[in-house]
Amino acid sequence: MPVPRHRLVIPTLLAGALVALGCVAAPQAPAGRPPAPAPTTAKKTTKGKTPDPNLDGTDTVEEFQSDVEAARRLAEEYWAGQFRRSGLTFRPIAELIPYDTEGEVDCGGQGLGLNNAAYCSAGDFIAYDANWAFAAFRQIGDAFIFYLLGHEYAHAIQRRLSIQKQFSIEQELQADCMAGAYIGDMEKGNRLNLADGDLDELARGLEAVGDDPGQPWFAEGAHGTARQRTTAFTDGYTRSLKRCQLS
Repeated sequence: MPVPRHRLVIPTLLAGALVALGCVAAPQAPAGRPPAPAPTTAKKTTKGKTPDPNLDGTDTVEEFQSDVEAARRLAEEYWAGQFRRSGLTFRPIAELIPYDTEGEVDCGGQGLGLNNAAYCSAGDFIAYDANWAFAAFRQIGDAFIFYLLGHEYAHAIQRRLSIQKQFSIEQELQADCMAGAYIGDMEKGNRLNLADGDLDELARGLEAVGDDPGQPWFAEGAHGTARQRTTAFTDGYTRSLKRCQLS
């Protein structure tokens, strides 16, 4: 039986750019409690590859890597809190692996392709094509990185909660909802700052990653139409996890 893996496949070039998501900010700590740690500057990863810096744009590799690490750190902070409130023990993913060659990263005997990101249940890791993600980061903005990690981390949470939908589209739209809840709740908790217009432009980005017209909803690998994906993300962003039907 093939090992389940979940992919977020986004075109290398998208029409329109997303305005940068604001920096990650530490909230004010309640009285009697130590302050939450401020995001730290990410160091270059020792696993996988560093994106090719010789691409058009103004954002740097260091900024990209810092956002990737911040998105992972906040996702783990968010889900650890959700699990704790539910009386569950949270376990973060084993690894976050960038790669730059097709098949370089193996998931249950299958090499991962280029121009995508995936959660691999076999090794409990998230892997992403570093050059593709960096190019998208430059064109779309850092909002893309927080959505990308939020969506893939949602698949890891689905596995931890033993959620397995009948059709892939149900699994993917739930992950979009969970990514929206993660970003929305962290913004409401002053852990993430969104610049004016980010949500509208992120919605336009989500429209660009919908399934092609005519894709059957029950097809293996279906992720949902542009409208379905945007609606799922927005539901999570505005009304948190109660809209994501985790129970």
